[in-house]
Amino acid sequence: MQTNFTPEQLADPDTKVSEQVLRKCVHCGFCTATCPTFVLLGDELDSPRGRIYLIKEMLEQGRPATSRDALHIDRCLSCLSCMTTCPSGVNYMHLVDHGRAHVERTYRRPLFDRILRTLLALVLPYPQRFRLALIGGLLARPFARLLPRRLAAMLRLAPASLPNPSPMDAPQVFPAQGATRLRVALLTGCAQQVLDPAINEATIRLLSRLGCEVAVASGAGCCGALPHHLGRTDEAHGFAARNIRAWGALWGGKGPDRIVINASGCGTTVKDYGHLFRTDTALAEPALRIAAATRDVSELLTELGFTGTAPKTLTVAYHSACSLQHGQKITAEPKALLAAAGFTVRDVPEGHLCCGSAGTYNLLQPEIATRLRDRKVANIVRVKPDVIAAGNIGCLTQIASGTGIPVAHTVELLDWASGGPTPRSLSGQA
Repeated sequence: MQTNFTPEQLADPDTKVSEQVLRKCVHCGFCTATCPTFVLLGDELDSPRGRIYLIKEMLEQGRPATSRDALHIDRCLSCLSCMTTCPSGVNYMHLVDHGRAHVERTYRRPLFDRILRTLLALVLPYPQRFRLALIGGLLARPFARLLPRRLAAMLRLAPASLPNPSPMDAPQVFPAQGATRLRVALLTGCAQQVLDPAINEATIRLLSRLGCEVAVASGAGCCGALPHHLGRTDEAHGFAARNIRAWGALWGGKGPDRIVINASGCGTTVKDYGHLFRTDTALAEPALRIAAATRDVSELLTELGFTGTAPKTLTVAYHSACSLQHGQKITAEPKALLAAAGFTVRDVPEGHLCCGSAGTYNLLQPEIATRLRDRKVANIVRVKPDVIAAGNIGCLTQIASGTGIPVAHTVELLDWASGGPTPRSLSGQA
């Protein structure tokens, strides 16, 4: 794609990266076939190619974003399916992130949108605030029909009950069982430890059995993905910088051998820390080290040689989270681990399409998100599973809101198969 940026514009590091991304695009349109919003809506501006044109126009002209720009860029799920499809290697992720930041910086949204997005940024990355918000949501559920549609959609997604906080999410070090093979830092996350703390507990038990000393670092928290996808770049960098420093201080400043992440949306962001801090003289090198050491939990379990035997023969519908299959290019490992544990694994038809969760997307774009969820659930039902497995808390929450089939994180099933407790969804406790 031809571009016409001035030398002054290209002096900005973000614009320079975006210009390089734009020049790789050859207008082929392959991305439209796998873009969930284009598949649903059929609007060229709701495809990656259409959004690329919008972002190019905004950046080249140096103009503020318009309501049209905001509408179509906001509708992007950041599922990154287009990056898997693209034959030219267009890094759409970095381009749309830049586009979102430009919209946030230059476009004045309607008042309700500004309030809602600010509340999400002030609540979701903070577990204690998020827990209080969910408790408030439980009290407000009877009045959902009286509220604006997006607030009502939030209440419908809120769980009917909340598990107690886990003491395992507090900063501490869990010893390895037997000889220590690796020292590992676990990102406990923000929303996940409130919605389903059993996922972190299962991860710690699994890794400890396999010879890992597992640390929950003091000062580590949200990976930065939630504010980043809201276009709040400075806030996202603040969270990421705290994580980099917290993990680097572990084990007397030696840092961990691996950073393990069991929420794939977070993993995609942490693996991109090197790019986020490429112009930061103080954090560029540590950010690259952290990114290089980061593994999805399925990658690390494969590296460690997981073995187990499922207590029951169950058919598992494996939902491949977009951030795992498209963002991190991890497709085989989770299914291979489940199969090795004795589960019968089934791929979900149209597995490349997003379930509609996408971070805060199901809260900000509930109509599109619900259509994608219902489409996903209908495809899952076709394989007649006993349980649905996924590697991302957002997907688990989204899918569970549309079906009565039990859902469980992949690590919960693997932990169960190697001596851990029965997952809550399979024990009748959910």
